[in-house]
Amino acid sequence: MKKGDALDPKGLIFEAYQIEGITKSECRTIFLDWALSLPLDTDTGPTIRVMLDRYGITEPQHPMTGVMREGLQAMAAPRRRGGWKSRPRH
Repeated sequence: MKKGDALDPKGLIFEAYQIEGITKSECRTIFLDWALSLPLDTDTGPTIRVMLDRYGITEPQHPMTGVMREGLQAMAAPRRRGGWKSRPRH
């Protein structure tokens, strides 16, 4: 695995897996920075899956693996619209 490529331009995910004793909270921060560093036209779901295939298989208990799995689940969950947009029009 190499640091810095099209799917991990800054090498953030790579580096997270190298940090001994990293916490889940720290991984969430890194994950957000990683997601924001992707090009706007990137389909994030498939990209997360590739990263999980790249790192999560060999590091299933790593906090970053858990954060990426949560990211995929959050993307798949339907969002409920609230406020005035969810009210029926009369």
